[in-house]
Amino acid sequence: MGYPSLQACIADLEKNGHLVRIKEEVDPYLQMAAIHLRVFEHQGPAILFENVKGSKFPAISNLFGSLERSKFIFRDSLEQVKTLVELKNDPIKAIKHPFKYANVALTALSALPMKVSANSPLSFGKAKISDLPQIVNWPLDGGPFVTMPQVYTEDADKPGIMDANLGMYRIQLAGNDYIQNQEIGLHYQLHRGIGVHQTKANAKGQPLKVSIFVGGPPSHPVAAVMPLPEGLSEMTFAGALGKRRFRYFYDDEGFCISADADFVITGTVMPHENKPEGPFGDHLGYYSLKHPFPLMKVHNVYHRKDAIWSFTVVGRPPQEDTSFGALIHEITGSAIPKEIPGLHAVNAVDAAGVHPLLFAIGSERYTPYINERKPQEILTIANQILGKGQLSLAKYLFIVAKEDNPDLSVNDIGGFLKHVLQRIDLTSDLHFYTKTTIDTLDYSGSGLNSGSKVAVAVAGAVRRELWNELPAGFELPRPFEKFKMVMPGVLAVEVPKNIKSSDLPIVLEILDEHLTGADLDGLPLMVLCDDASFTAQNINNFVWVTFTRSNPSHDIYGIDSFIEHKHWGCNGPLIIDARIKPHHAPVLEKDPAVEKLVDKMGEKGGALYGII
Repeated sequence: MGYPSLQACIADLEKNGHLVRIKEEVDPYLQMAAIHLRVFEHQGPAILFENVKGSKFPAISNLFGSLERSKFIFRDSLEQVKTLVELKNDPIKAIKHPFKYANVALTALSALPMKVSANSPLSFGKAKISDLPQIVNWPLDGGPFVTMPQVYTEDADKPGIMDANLGMYRIQLAGNDYIQNQEIGLHYQLHRGIGVHQTKANAKGQPLKVSIFVGGPPSHPVAAVMPLPEGLSEMTFAGALGKRRFRYFYDDEGFCISADADFVITGTVMPHENKPEGPFGDHLGYYSLKHPFPLMKVHNVYHRKDAIWSFTVVGRPPQEDTSFGALIHEITGSAIPKEIPGLHAVNAVDAAGVHPLLFAIGSERYTPYINERKPQEILTIANQILGKGQLSLAKYLFIVAKEDNPDLSVNDIGGFLKHVLQRIDLTSDLHFYTKTTIDTLDYSGSGLNSGSKVAVAVAGAVRRELWNELPAGFELPRPFEKFKMVMPGVLAVEVPKNIKSSDLPIVLEILDEHLTGADLDGLPLMVLCDDASFTAQNINNFVWVTFTRSNPSHDIYGIDSFIEHKHWGCNGPLIIDARIKPHHAPVLEKDPAVEKLVDKMGEKGGALYGII
């Protein structure tokens, strides 16, 4: 059976060697996060901080730090849940193979939430926001945040748990202009179910009731990050994955309380009432900056008697949320491709921050009677991808035809890009979407949630042999003196620090004049960057720099470029300006003093000896 509580999960992990306890006092300001980052980097165990400075509550992190540990936690239910997802996509299988899927009925029964008496669960105590672990992960963060919250809201038109939304939206506990213990910040991004609920509450002039659950059985936070269809309750998924029905009740003020949560913060969000939230070191590897977001007026802070605070640390991938993504892919498998006809595989590239870069493989079957194929069906598929849920947040979409290479994998970053670069027709294969929405956390665009997209659709035979190294005598005009091959067909070109963004058009004219007419067919892509050595060091650095620091409509150029009937293309290499611009958010950097302190913790042994 599943775990009835976070405490039961922790005990099981410790018994099986998946957890380390830190008994000495640890500062929640940067130190806990620094330890977490070290342990995760070394693929270490879950971490239980028993003595958090300034709080009576212990805290746990890195619970889902590896796919292997997540599989261990859900070892009794993972296969059945995967089967449920499979049946949702192809329910006729249950009719054809009734005995094979007989055990799914019990899993489905666990999915039904259970309302319990307010007196039946373990009794809750009360606390203040300031009593909670005030964890700050990065030096420029605007204050302490809840980083593993399960934010619960109900539909004003259809109240009740079956139409409720449970999402993981960060919560700022203090700092900025928030009144201590009375106000907290609620941050959520585009394509989130809570936005629908707040819109309906605003239309009725009603406050939106919010319950924030922290901790509880591990299936609960996983349910909060699952990309479930709108209208499908995350609480049902939590029950199925945890093999234990989601237990809940309502307090005297009408707020939903998860009976198994370790902490529950209740409060209301009034229509159009915001306060500045942030900055916050986020999962793209940069800070998301201070912006107005919904203000939550705190009503109560409940906690179990044996409560344990759950948190994580996000930053440049890979981090613990990467493992979350791997678990989601493990569960959903081919669910998304089956929802779009002709789509075979899709991968939001974690190394590039997920939403900035998406790889897809689709069928190209529109004109089988023509020998020379070109992108047609995959363009239709690309439009469907960019119109579907969180996939629509993709900034760069590279889609190829399965028929050209049946063995190609969307998970092989280098192999996929090589396939694209060998076949791309730079005069016709780039399709721009300007002045549109992008990921809230992506500051490469023209404003919050604002930027552009490009779909690169490639089909057909190999067009060119990519350069593996620069030919003898290759040179670029001044001021481009430092450049380095990244991979076949890709050159990182360092732009001197004294070149201002406003000067770039002039410099590009020089580059265009120098390269137009040259035989550069084996070099279809050049990336302008701040540090060519860093960018070319490995494929992860390349995709992180290139796709998080560029806005397609503003930062894509090309040698001998043209516009024909509003379509942009180029005859020479494609150029992406991936330098850090003045309007970009700062890169996340660790605090040197805290890093030295963690070094000493590792040197003197104890629980962290041999891990950090």
